[in-house]
Amino acid sequence: MPKKILVVDDEQKLIDMIKVFLLKDGYDVITALNGREALRCFEANQPNLIVLDWMMPDVSGLEILKEIRKTSMVPVIMLTAKADEVDKLLGLELGADDYITKPFSLRELSARIKIPLRRVYGSDFGANAETAGSIKFDIKSRSVWVKGVPVTNLTPTEFKILAFLIRHPGQVFSRLQLMDGALGEAYEGYERSLDTHMSNLRKKIEQNPNEPEYIQTIYGVGYKFLLGGS
Repeated sequence: MPKKILVVDDEQKLIDMIKVFLLKDGYDVITALNGREALRCFEANQPNLIVLDWMMPDVSGLEILKEIRKTSMVPVIMLTAKADEVDKLLGLELGADDYITKPFSLRELSARIKIPLRRVYGSDFGANAETAGSIKFDIKSRSVWVKGVPVTNLTPTEFKILAFLIRHPGQVFSRLQLMDGALGEAYEGYERSLDTHMSNLRKKIEQNPNEPEYIQTIYGVGYKFLLGGS
């Protein structure tokens, strides 16, 4: 079954070009020319990935992203003319999976789309919740339970890091490897922020963050996940 891509941009010509190219790649493509239409299309079609323009006249791409992240972890690739690092980091912290700066090639967009689709859905597209020791998580709904208790306050970035670690129990990752594997190329250069994410994540899933049961620090190297509590 073809994966559904929602393309949102206020430039009709650009939308038409992207749609034709992605249809040739075998995707089912839905389009929207403004923010309100984008949210309606998202609710009605539940796409597997969204290509979202940052700057739109009615509702900004960031506002759309915030609204979508209230209920869904669907991958979002932002199209932007903004090159400022602060703006980019803000979008990533709100839950964007990647950025493409205009102008861009359609081949590049196609290649970048495949990365989060593979990371999120893998070969078990549409699977239900997964269990690792005493932690249960569901990629599609961004739900996490620790020892049967739901964890409701994870940020999108924290969820991606946790899901990646859970799928690689016992494996040690450097900060760079963890950022790249869990969050993708868009986060390159932000390795220093990882320690803050890990500290916050421990506060939310560990019974005692100072003596973590799940997320272990390997000093001088990075982090690993243990199937604690099983």
